[in-house]
Amino acid sequence: MKILFIGDIVGRPGRKAVRELLPKLVDNYKVEFTIGNAENAAGGLGINPEIAWELLGYGIDILTSGNHIWKHKEINDFLDQEKRLLRPANYPGSSPGKGSVIFESLSGLKIGVINLEGRVFMKNLDDPFRVSLKEIEGFAGKTKIIIVDIHAEATSEKQALGVYLDGKVSAVVGTHTHVQTADDKILPGGTAYITDIGMTGPLDSVIGIKKEVAIEKFLTQRPERFVVAKGGVRIQGVVLEIDPETGKGLSIERFNVALG
Repeated sequence: MKILFIGDIVGRPGRKAVRELLPKLVDNYKVEFTIGNAENAAGGLGINPEIAWELLGYGIDILTSGNHIWKHKEINDFLDQEKRLLRPANYPGSSPGKGSVIFESLSGLKIGVINLEGRVFMKNLDDPFRVSLKEIEGFAGKTKIIIVDIHAEATSEKQALGVYLDGKVSAVVGTHTHVQTADDKILPGGTAYITDIGMTGPLDSVIGIKKEVAIEKFLTQRPERFVVAKGGVRIQGVVLEIDPETGKGLSIERFNVALG
């Protein structure tokens, strides 16, 4: 089966790219299931229920997130109500929502999705390595197709998790840095891997932010209001081919498509 995973969707430009380009990608690659990281979908920071519904309405089956998931307080109740929006599984157990889900595709195949957040240069959360094993154990006997989103800053942490989970999951894909990496591959145990699938939004920017705003922040070391850029909008991500019988990754292919 083919699974499409969309890189971090940033603000209104990113949502427009999903709306206009996702149907073409699904058709071209004959995709059966779609995942998208949406933690920057609302004004470039966080997500709210209205925008979550918008993205699900565009055909994304599961939305993952990361460290900005808590930006809009109204998302807390939504996380408890809507299983198609995940928060990282290694937040405290009392947190709203869930960090993993099993979802059934239109053809009846069951796909497990796990959302994790890294700890290097980020929050001191529970260990994503050990938490990932616990989540995988919860899928035992239910599905062999398991996709992991590791939302992390450090490439070393992402690569280590990929090696750690090789042969245990179908794919480990990195999000968060908004810069698509060129290390897509199938690991020896049959797990598809990439350090970062990139960004869906304005690439004429500094990771989605207006260039002058980002530069001013670095020059002054003072807080600056996050302003989403507008130019060079693209949709980035990967297409995963998974053997439904074994859960092994057969191929992983990057895409990087311009809007307009």
